[in-house]
Amino acid sequence: MAEAQIHVKVGVVLDMDAYGIMTFNCISTALSDFYATHDHYKTRLDLISRDSKGHVIGAAAAGVDLIKNVKVQAIIGPLYSIQANFLISLGNKSQVPIITFSATSPSLSSLRTPYFVRATHKDSSQVGPIVAIVKAFKWREVVPIHEDNEFGEGILPFLTDALKHANVRVPHTSAIAQSATDDEITAELYKLTRMQTRVFVVHLLNPLASTLFTLAARLGMMSEDYAWIVTDSVANDFSSMNISMLESMLGVIGVKPHVRQTRKLDDFALRYEKMFPRATNYYSPDVYGLWAYDSATALAMSAENAAGLGSLTAYQETNTSGNSTDLEAFGVSLSGPNLIRALSSTNFTGLAGEFRLVDGQLQTPPYEIVNIVGGAGNRTIGYWTKENGIVDELNVTSSSTKLGAVVWPGKGSSPPRGWVVGKKLRVGVPVKAGFTEFVNVTWNSDNSYNVNGYCIDVFRDVMAALPYNVSYEYIPFATSDHKAAGNYDDLVYQVYLGKYDAVAGDVTILGNRSQYVDFTAPYTETGISMVVPIQDDKRRNKWLFVKPLTWQLWLAIFLSTFLIGGLVCLIEYPTNSEFRGSRWYDEIFLIFWFSFSTLFFAHKEKIVSNWARFVLTAWLLAVFIFSQSYSASLTSMMTIQKLQPTVTDVNVLVRHKYRVGYSNTSFIFEFLKNKFDESQLISFDTSEQMDELLSKGSSNGGIAAAFLEIPYIKMFLRKHCSKYTMAGPTYKAAGFGFVFPIDSPLVPDVSRAILNVTEGKEKVLDRETKSEGSKTECLDAENDLVPPKSLGISSFEVLFISVAAVGLAAAV
Repeated sequence: MAEAQIHVKVGVVLDMDAYGIMTFNCISTALSDFYATHDHYKTRLDLISRDSKGHVIGAAAAGVDLIKNVKVQAIIGPLYSIQANFLISLGNKSQVPIITFSATSPSLSSLRTPYFVRATHKDSSQVGPIVAIVKAFKWREVVPIHEDNEFGEGILPFLTDALKHANVRVPHTSAIAQSATDDEITAELYKLTRMQTRVFVVHLLNPLASTLFTLAARLGMMSEDYAWIVTDSVANDFSSMNISMLESMLGVIGVKPHVRQTRKLDDFALRYEKMFPRATNYYSPDVYGLWAYDSATALAMSAENAAGLGSLTAYQETNTSGNSTDLEAFGVSLSGPNLIRALSSTNFTGLAGEFRLVDGQLQTPPYEIVNIVGGAGNRTIGYWTKENGIVDELNVTSSSTKLGAVVWPGKGSSPPRGWVVGKKLRVGVPVKAGFTEFVNVTWNSDNSYNVNGYCIDVFRDVMAALPYNVSYEYIPFATSDHKAAGNYDDLVYQVYLGKYDAVAGDVTILGNRSQYVDFTAPYTETGISMVVPIQDDKRRNKWLFVKPLTWQLWLAIFLSTFLIGGLVCLIEYPTNSEFRGSRWYDEIFLIFWFSFSTLFFAHKEKIVSNWARFVLTAWLLAVFIFSQSYSASLTSMMTIQKLQPTVTDVNVLVRHKYRVGYSNTSFIFEFLKNKFDESQLISFDTSEQMDELLSKGSSNGGIAAAFLEIPYIKMFLRKHCSKYTMAGPTYKAAGFGFVFPIDSPLVPDVSRAILNVTEGKEKVLDRETKSEGSKTECLDAENDLVPPKSLGISSFEVLFISVAAVGLAAAV
């Protein structure tokens, strides 16, 4: 006699609209297919469906009824994340497994209940392919558009964090209610058109997503400037969209779980078409329908495995009082623990691919990246896997950052830049009294103004070098009476406040400023140093005349002089009477006299020996070279003696409490406060005031030194190089940069343009020499102050060897 079958009640909670009916058909078909091939199984799942009617309350009521009254052993559903929370809590309390194949919100994972099974992936798993697409096209800003509920919000923390780690900014998120009207959606889209960002990630359900794209097309947001990425909640529906909808979504890129096409899947699709003929609002099975099929199959396998471990129908009733509510009156399934354990260990290859649960949910599948090409539908342009990122084909180990050919919105052939400068940039410029060679603002009689200067020239050239057009206007940071409205910190802060879109001027890149604005790459030389007067050295060294040569060279010359003189006298002595004295000491004096006289070509004795003439000629040539080298070195040393700076060490200024100056608009005051007492610090506004203060000196109400950034120093010394010089150490500074708001997409492009301009034919440093105030021809003061070294023997080594060789030849 055949063993009696065990019927296991399984609840199904779905919205019984066209889409819900499609998923229910997949579930019922799965059980029919399973038991057709496993008719020997002793368990049978009996489906009891409830319509959640598209509401959270409907799903909750259905769950309570199925658990309390029907006493089901498991529930498949609900469809949506917003319906799942309460149902999951019911299942946990009653030990009834809740198996969802479409509730993808990552927030459901935080419930940490062992009786919740997600037989699908969570939305956060598609963050990987989305960010990979953004990086592949080098977009720097993205605006997510999500549904204003738990489903839409669940992905946001994961998406924004991943974009942040990829250095992609999320300046705004747009939330659209499920019940939003066309006017409300249009108003939200209109706000987006007024932003710079043109890359949007859409995480909505249909038909809300279709409405959004229809309205976006009407507003011109499906043009070449825009890029749209949709999550699988939209991409999975591409195959069911009509032609007009697909045409309005031309150029959209979507990500969706990849389902491998198999014979089993093709057979199921054909049988489904036969079993459920097409009708109005007909849906063909999508990936969620396939997961519903696999969920029912997994539950049937698990029920059979759990049947041997105990009863699959028993419920333990809860002792409650007469005042108990419905939520307290339902019992606890005794088969729940065994059934959930069996389900967690079930592995098989289903219609959608491998079915294997880890921590109660399916793992991240490979993703297919598709592109809407118009009414013809969509085409695959690449894949994404967790291991390799973007790949051309699956089952390859090498990654590729390039996708296939993409049709962009507006039928564009190249990727959108991802942002636009939608308005004329308001560029703040400093108003200053001094160092106007860098920035100079002049007002006309009609209150209009002109802005020029070195920094403005650089900014103009850099903006012209950008690969796209950016319009801008200069706005002086001034009061109504044309005075400076604040210091440079105040000017930079206006960008943070939104008064200016950028600042062009001699603004130093500082760490504290970069906390609320972004700087471009520097376009000037960096560093801080001091300018001091130069003076004639009254304490000139009395022995300066011997310093052109080292003592070793002096000794070598004198020894060589007497050796050569002695050698010539010895050669001439036998044949020349002028080299013979009446007494022996006269001959010694003659040798010394002749030797010394050769240094000045002043000897009066006649040379008769050819060898002596040969030796003397070689020596006189050497003496000529020695004398010319000595004269040049001495002249250089005497010149340098006149160009000594008054101070070369900052510690001298501190120790003697000399007063020092700084530019009134500069950050250097804070720098100097760490080294000097504030009473020693004197500010100046212009280079003329700086010249006057340095000329007076510290003891006469002026200053002993002025601290400035190197670009200012170079500009000042081009006018006053005969009076002042740069001295002391150079302190580190970041140089001048242009200011933009934090995360402005212009910053990387402007920085690259700065590098291109500085490496071009007219380099920035070359342009400095052409700027106003550089007409005075001056030598580099730093080079003038480098003292020449004394000449040593090594400088004349070849000369000594040559003379010695001649002498030895003559002696032999």
